[in-house]
Formats: sequence, C-alpha cells, structure tokens
Amino acid sequence: MIAALPALPVKEVLPQLLSILDNNSRVVLVAPPGAGKTTLVPLALLESGWRQDGKILMLEPRRLAARAAAQRMADLLGEPVGQTVGYWIRLEHVATSKTRIEVVTEGILTRLIQDDPALEGISAIIFDEFHERSLQADLGLTLALDAQAVLRPDLRLLVMSATLDAASVATWLDAPIVQSEGKVFPVVTHYLPLAEVTGIGNYPAERLANLVPKAVRKALAEDIEGDVLVFLPGMGEIRRVAELVEGKLSPEIDLHLLHGELALSKQLAAIKPAPKGRRKVVLATSIAETSLTIEGIKTVIDGGYARVPQFVPRTGLTTLATVTVSQAAADQRRGRAGRLGPGTCYRLWSAADQLQLPDRHTPEICEADLTGLVLELAIWGIKDASQLKWLNTPPAAALALAKELLLRLQAIDTEGNPTKHGKALAVLGMHPRLGHMVMTGHALGYSSTACALAALLADRDILKPVESGRGSTMPDLHLRLELLAGKRPFTPGFVKDENVLRKVREQAQRLRQKLKVSEEAIEADAVGVLTALAYPDRLAQREASGRVRLVTGQRAALPTELMGEAAFYAVAHLDVKHQPRILLAAPITKEEILLHFSDQLEQVQEVKWDNKTERVVARQYTSLGAMILEETALQKPNQEQVAQVLLQVLQERGITRLPWSEEALQTRHRIAFLHQIDADRWPDTSAIELTATMDTWLLPHLLGLRSLEQVAKLNLNEIVLADFSWEQRQELDKLAPTHLQVPSGSRIALDYSDISTPVLAVRLQEVFGLLDTPRIAGGKVPLLIHLLSPASRPVQVTQDLRSFWSNGYFDVRKDLRGRYPKHHWPEDPLSATPTRGTKKRPQ
Repeated sequence: MIAALPALPVKEVLPQLLSILDNNSRVVLVAPPGAGKTTLVPLALLESGWRQDGKILMLEPRRLAARAAAQRMADLLGEPVGQTVGYWIRLEHVATSKTRIEVVTEGILTRLIQDDPALEGISAIIFDEFHERSLQADLGLTLALDAQAVLRPDLRLLVMSATLDAASVATWLDAPIVQSEGKVFPVVTHYLPLAEVTGIGNYPAERLANLVPKAVRKALAEDIEGDVLVFLPGMGEIRRVAELVEGKLSPEIDLHLLHGELALSKQLAAIKPAPKGRRKVVLATSIAETSLTIEGIKTVIDGGYARVPQFVPRTGLTTLATVTVSQAAADQRRGRAGRLGPGTCYRLWSAADQLQLPDRHTPEICEADLTGLVLELAIWGIKDASQLKWLNTPPAAALALAKELLLRLQAIDTEGNPTKHGKALAVLGMHPRLGHMVMTGHALGYSSTACALAALLADRDILKPVESGRGSTMPDLHLRLELLAGKRPFTPGFVKDENVLRKVREQAQRLRQKLKVSEEAIEADAVGVLTALAYPDRLAQREASGRVRLVTGQRAALPTELMGEAAFYAVAHLDVKHQPRILLAAPITKEEILLHFSDQLEQVQEVKWDNKTERVVARQYTSLGAMILEETALQKPNQEQVAQVLLQVLQERGITRLPWSEEALQTRHRIAFLHQIDADRWPDTSAIELTATMDTWLLPHLLGLRSLEQVAKLNLNEIVLADFSWEQRQELDKLAPTHLQVPSGSRIALDYSDISTPVLAVRLQEVFGLLDTPRIAGGKVPLLIHLLSPASRPVQVTQDLRSFWSNGYFDVRKDLRGRYPKHHWPEDPLSATPTRGTKKRPQ
C-alpha cells in the first residue's frame, strides 16, 4: 500500500509511523501543510496487522474537509466514496458495510463513543488538525483515552497537526513523536506599510473591503502564474469582497467562493485546479488553512482575521466571533503558497502588528460555555471532570455554572446523573438550552414553533438595521417569529436579512425531521414560554418603564418602545459588556410562569420594618429567584421573627431612644452604682452593655409587639428589674436607696446619674443638726451633698459636712442672711431646729 501511494513528503515517515504503532497505542505526528498526512496516513494504516478488520476513524474539524479528504482517498483507491472510504457529517452519512476508513466530524465521534464506549469494530482513531483545539476535539480525545484505558487497550490513537506544540501533547499522551520534514518551498512575505494600515477603519469588514480588492489586483499583476487564495473570516466578508471584485477581473480569471455552507459542487469547483489557460481567485474562510488541498495556489492573501468559537454571555451560547489571526494560523495560511513551488504571501497588516499577534489562540475549553461538555461527561458516567485526562483541565467555575444550568434544564439530577431527558438532549446535537426548548415545546404541542425559534436563536439576527453600523434596538422576539412565519409587520429602520432567513428556515426543517413532525403554523404567541424554557435563568420582571430585574437579581435595560410593556419577560439575548441591556426578549404571563416553573417556586414569608408606618409588616411571597409573582399580607406572622425585626430597629436607633422613664433611668443608675462596687453581685446596666445584650433582657418583652408606639408603653423599670428576686430588690433599696430622709423630715431623692458620686441635693436649713455626711452602700460611700439656698441654688458642695459646719457655714450665713432674711440663719446650726419653711411658716 505504501509503495502505491503518491510521493508526498509524509510518505517518507510512514514506515516509522507504522512500526511505532505496532508497539504503541498512541503516537503524535507532526507534518507541515501539504505533506499529505490527511490523505496518506489513513490509507497506510489499512494494512497494519493490529487493525485486523476494524475501522479507522479520522476526525476532521469541518464538514468540507471531511468530504474532501474522503473523496481524495477514494480517488487514490480508484473507488467511489462509500466503498473502502466513506464519511459521516451532520445530516449526511456515506458508507457501506465495506467501508474501513470513515472520516467524521467532531460531534459524530462523541456520539459514537457514547453509544458504544468499547468502540467495537474500530481499531484506530486519528485526530487530524488537532492544533485547532476545538471543544469537541478535546472532549472526543479525552473520552477516547478513557475508553482506551478501561475497555480498549488495543485501540490506537493518532494525533496529527502541522502547527501543534508536539512536545507538550506527547508528554501529556505519554506518546512518541513522528516528525515529517515535508517539502516546503520558500514563500516571500509582504506586509503593508504602517501608513496604509492606519485610517482604514477598525471594523474587520470595513478594513477587508478596503484592502482585499487592491491586494487581489496587485497579486494578479505581479504574479503572472498560479492561482490566488484569499483568507477571509466568514461568509459575509466573502460575499462583500466578491461583489467588489467580480466584474473587475480579467476574462481568463475565475472567481470562486469556498465556505462550509456552499453546495458540494461549488466547493469541489473551488478546490480543483483551474482549466489550462485560466487562473482562479478563491475567497475562502479558515476552512482552507488545513486538511484541504486547493490545487494550483501560488499566492496567498491573508486578511488577518478568523472566526473562532467564543462563549457569548448575552446569548448563553457559544458562537463564532471575529478575532485577529494567531501567528501559528498565519504561518499555516502562508504555507499554502509554498506547496507546489516558490510562492508569495501578502499579509494585510503591518510588520509591527505581526509582533502583537498571539502565538496561538486560547483553547476553546478554557473560555467556552461547558454546558454541553458537562452533559456528555454525565452520560459518560463522570461527575468530576478531574477524573479524566485533559490537555487543559476545564475551569472549575465554568463547570459549576454548567451543572447549575443543566439542573434547571432537568438534564441532570441533583447527584449529577443524566436524566432520560438529558440523554435525549445530547442526541439532538444542539446546545442543551435550545434542545430543552425543542423537546419540551414538542411535548407541549408547539413542535414547529419550537424548531423555528431554536433555529432563529442559534443563528444571526434575521433583522438588520437599514443604516450600516447601527445596532439593533428591536428586542421583540414575537415579531421575528411572525417574520419567519411569512407575515410582514412594519418594522421601521429594519429590513429582513434574506440569507439568514433562508438558513434559519432550513435549520428549522432539519429539526422537524429529527423530531419526525410535519410543518405546522408557527404560533408566535408561544414565544414567551418557549424562550423561558431555553433561558430559565433569564426570566425578568418589570420594575419600571424600560427596566427589568432578572430572576438572578441583576437589573437590565429593556427598550420597549416598539414592543409594549409587560409585567414579565423571557430574555434570550443579554448584552453584559457595559450597562446590562436586553437585546432579544418576549413577554410571558404570570400564569405561564406559575404553570411551567412550579417546581422552582418558593413560598417565602418576609417580615421587615416599614419606616413610613413605624411598624413591622409581614407578607408572604410566591417567588422565583428575585422575581415576586404573588404577594399577600400575613395576619398572624411568626412572633419571634417580628420581635427580631423590632429588636434590630431598636438596636440601630440606640438605647437612648427607648422610652426610659425617670424611675427606670434612676433604677439603671442605682444598679450601675452598685456594679462598680461589687461587679460579681450586681449586673452592668451601662448603655454599652445594655445595647450589646438587648436580645437577652429586652427581646422577650417584645413578643406580641409590632410598632414603636407599642414599645413606648413598655415599663422599662420593671424590665430592668425582671431578673431580680424579692430579696435582691430589697437589698437594692437598702444599699442604693432612691430617697433619704433628712432632719427636717423631708424624703429627698438621691441622684445617681454620676454613679461614682451619688448626690443629695438639699436646702441648707433642712439639715441643721446633721453633723456627719450620710453614707450609702452599707456605709462605704459618702454622698456628695449639694447644700442649696432657699432659692434651691447650690451654695456649697461637700462630702465633709462636719467640716462645713465648722468652717464654711459662717461665710455662707454672712453672705445669704441679708438676701434671705425670712429664713433661719442661726449662729449654731448644729443645735438649731431643721426646717422646711420660713421664720413665720417653719413647715
């Protein structure tokens, strides 16, 4: 077999490769573009003894590459496709019982392994162009490694690429490396002058429309032989450049387009060599970087952009984003010009820009939505991704988010096991969000509508603004379903994108075929329910005009000028880059939410303080996340909850805001006075301590209360003394009396506001005859006596009454007897009769 193969560069290392595979179950092959690895390696493996009669599967990242590789190998064998060599891509399987080499796309491999973990009848799997590191390729290789380790130690795994970091992959696989030097002709590389790059716009489509037509004309003029291959990021850019170039080429030059959505005949026409005497210009996506051999190419024009998978939070889906090309991909593209002989590459960026390009793009598994991967792992029987062998371990945060979503979609249970519904979603072959919507919508009787909406949400918007560069401000999904159904509502400022519309209708038809349902009328009014099924984490409730709160609690703007206000919305696309803004949504009723999400509803009782009424209010809510669906007042709320809320308000306002009576304050101060003397026997009633312990001494007395008005009626004096026994109360009155009887017979209240020095404030005439200062606390503490004038103004402050009578009294008498002649001012106060009145009225 090897001798009969074409003399392509990789042929030289095939004997070495076959020898290694005789004794190793894994191997890494590195060969430059055009070496022939995609075509020759699978054919060479056919005669390996270890293969016996098993199949060889070869994984290709794109459908066009899979078809082309199968066709090329079949041509070399002189057979039609479907005999020895076949292929299997989405919606197309060309193979027979005689097929021994089958080229498959990445999703097909995952399904094959899930359906038959032992991979009966398969001897080898080849992972071609593994450097692209798609999520499906990483998953497929990881599952294949697990199957090899547990069930199929004889299974051969071959990883191939032109720009692979072979050393790290070989170390990870514990596999030898086979290196094909290939035969690469020199390629002259041209960059644009910096002055030409600046000022041509920042948007890829705008830059390419300005630069590519000029580059094509230059390449055709300077390189008078060979064909030209132009790399553009996607179909939109290809169509626009084709419009600018077509009609301006020489008659002998043919223009071809090459992308995955073209009919097979047009794809083959782009790949085949130009007829003798003619030349061709091929406008291609990154599909032409690898695997495909486009005959006759001597000049490459690289636009510098690529479409890569990228998780988009606003849609919840992984879509294709336009990014600058990596250095590895740029080298791969340039190599296409040097397969047949010396070539030329025109890079439409500056030499300075080249230095800024990333070495390689980040593997998809590191930044993608992992919902589909986690579902596949659950079906494989893996709940913890770290149990498997990964080149890049999936991020833990992304795995956790994926599991949370799969639970909402009822695809896994709380233990992480796949449900029957989850297994059906995996077979459907689309994102679990949309798959759940399609399957559940089918069960609800909305089959056609669900298929149409899934196709619409998975693709670009079918509405585009009339003014170029204007972003869509039309979030109405209901309107889009009506457009899809053939109705034509007036949409000012927007037109239908007929190309996208056609693609969406085709995809909807394919989904109906999978469900085996006939086409029915689209029921646009079901759009809210169906969207909510796909995006249960994006249900939203209107808070104000043009503003909603999502079930997650996040707030977002929703322009509703052209779709009207509703109480609730199901949100599909959400822009979270700057200020959260809803891009696609549909109204949904409260009744629909209660019906379809009943298992996620919560009955919540909320007890909170109302500042307006100065009371605790209690309500019961039916909620879904942060959304309140129903609300009723609670007539008999939990008294402990009410008391806790009331206590929190009192704590925040401070202890001084409590309704302390004079008696209650005096009791606090009396106890605090004794606490400083004997802290073991008497509690701390300071403001700091009482504030810190309100939940102990005050909370029990708040039970049954709901307002500050009711709190104001509390007897705080009794509450402070609540834990005192009768004996303790008697002792308190004895050691820290509230009043003291003076010689005049009056009972004078003591002032304990300064707990270090209690005060007896008494008129001087009432203590005639009292020799020594009165003491309290069992005689330990002398009172501070404020001796008052007849007008109740302090004339002397002392704690030594004896000394006052001996020394200070006579000065006071001299000073005041003239001012208060009606009152007694005896020469001997100790022998005088104490009095409360005047000379005429002693009492």
